[in-house]
Amino acid sequence: MKRYERLASQIGALIERGDLPPGTRIPAIRAACDAYGVSPSTVFRAYYMLERQGLIVARPRSGYFVSAAAPGVPLHGAASTPDEPSKSVNISELVFEVLHSTRDMHTVALGSAFMSPAVFPMQRLGKSCALVNRSTDLAKMVAALPPGDDALRRQIALRYLMTGMVVHVDEIIITSGALDALTLSLQVLTRAGDEIVIEKPTFYAALQAIERLQLKVVEIPVHPVEGHDMEALAQALDHHPIRACWFMTAFQNPTGATLSDTKKQALVALLAKYEVPLIEDDVYSELRFGPLPNRPAKFFDRRGLVLHCGSFAKSLAPGYRIGWAAAGRFAERLERAKWMTTLSASVPAQRAIADYLEHGGYDRFLRKLRRDLAAQQAAMLSAINRYFPAQSTATHPDGGYFTWVELPRQVDSLRLFEAALERGISVAPGPMFSASGEFRHHIRLNYGYPWSPEIERAMATLGELAQDEALVSASLAGPAQPF
Repeated sequence: MKRYERLASQIGALIERGDLPPGTRIPAIRAACDAYGVSPSTVFRAYYMLERQGLIVARPRSGYFVSAAAPGVPLHGAASTPDEPSKSVNISELVFEVLHSTRDMHTVALGSAFMSPAVFPMQRLGKSCALVNRSTDLAKMVAALPPGDDALRRQIALRYLMTGMVVHVDEIIITSGALDALTLSLQVLTRAGDEIVIEKPTFYAALQAIERLQLKVVEIPVHPVEGHDMEALAQALDHHPIRACWFMTAFQNPTGATLSDTKKQALVALLAKYEVPLIEDDVYSELRFGPLPNRPAKFFDRRGLVLHCGSFAKSLAPGYRIGWAAAGRFAERLERAKWMTTLSASVPAQRAIADYLEHGGYDRFLRKLRRDLAAQQAAMLSAINRYFPAQSTATHPDGGYFTWVELPRQVDSLRLFEAALERGISVAPGPMFSASGEFRHHIRLNYGYPWSPEIERAMATLGELAQDEALVSASLAGPAQPF
């Protein structure tokens, strides 16, 4: 018997004997780890096993409780209904477990949120760092405090101009990475207990920020091809006091979906009707494969309601932690929030990136990076087709470096995550992208690393594990018990 099965059996026996009556709160993940001397993933698998048996149920922001009846574990992301109550978020334990798995240098990082550091022009960026460090008057370093370094803000405004947008420098606030911009935007627009709209599935860092700020969410579906469900959004706006929306409109993480210009325009018009701001997470826009620039939803904003957040971490300088928000009518409030929190992003890093954008050949670098990512995506999709179960499907986005894989329903991505990790492979399981723990048979895979025999072998192994998981689950369920 495996560790998680033994733990589930021990807890199940206590429940069945009546030692843990209905409504009893069972130990939290961390407490169970300490008490039983096991890893968080072992506890997750044990608790999920108990959930499937109908013995326990998870309550958002409260933990796990003994249940008197089977809760029914959702396996697919259904659309939110208009009268569905908003929900709290409690996702951090699973996210931290997955993130920890990507730190091991010997693990094949298919579950990583980052591209390979080797693809970036770090040597050329180093020259820009040395140049600005030699030429910067240290007495003037405070000049780059919020809203940020003027030269960098001008360069960002020029990047907007290349997409056909006029964004004034005064609207641009430099932040300590995109997540800082996104979280500050959320802090400016909401208070604890407010309701916001997010995507389903969505980027797990959004869920963590929402959890920390004690907000409630209404989830709307994101189709891997069509993007956001506008009808579901309109219903949410009609039935809930929504304070803001947090969306990725291009190369959405994890699905890779990109809204058409027509849908982006409709999105902005719909939110303007309700005076609801849009926090637009657009960190992958420079990684498009096609020749035409990606227009964000902000392109269609005439009311200053879109806070467009970007970063150089995904397209140029990972580790420098330089992002920004073009915050529209909220720019002054966001600048003040920056003063009251992290104060300033690294001034040398800001000036180094500004120098590189002006003199370093950024667009030339991006053209090569986009070609490489397109080729790596093709290699990964080919490997999925060869090695994964026949019923598997994977998205084919026009940019970014993620594909969203739907496996047969018999495959539980949390068990697959654990099995793959034992073989030195990380994946991102579907439940970490949902406030409700949905998408149990989905995984996100990263093709941001140069293709290699090691990655090819990892994909073959992952396919074998998925095949095995499907067969085992099907045999346990029995022919009359559909999973």
